[in-house]
Amino acid sequence: QVQLQESGGGSVQSGGSLRLSCAASGYTASRYCMGWFRQGLGSEREGVATIASDGRTHVADSVKGRFTISRDNANTLSLQMNSLKPEDTAMYYCAASLSYLGSRCRNMNEGDFPYWGQGTQVTVSS
Repeated sequence: QVQLQESGGGSVQSGGSLRLSCAASGYTASRYCMGWFRQGLGSEREGVATIASDGRTHVADSVKGRFTISRDNANTLSLQMNSLKPEDTAMYYCAASLSYLGSRCRNMNEGDFPYWGQGTQVTVSS
């Protein structure tokens, strides 16, 4: 049974940093595309960053240069968030695909990710 559990959210001031982690179980996460998505209050969920099975990463333009996605090990995904802004306030979700996506991983299409964590809240105050 595939399970994803996020941690590391919290409240920080503008300009601060947070590191989110996602612990995957029930499969070998490093073999497949994984990603981070977020949903702010009253907003649609949006893709933040993805990492493919070959290690290639893609980040949304809104967080480029500030957020970094990485794998700590075969079953742990991380999102290092620096220079946080109030507009980064959202619930952050870890998502996983158990299909080979290839270059589609960078598209951050929610439909390609059938497995989701419960989310972790990030709040950035000005």
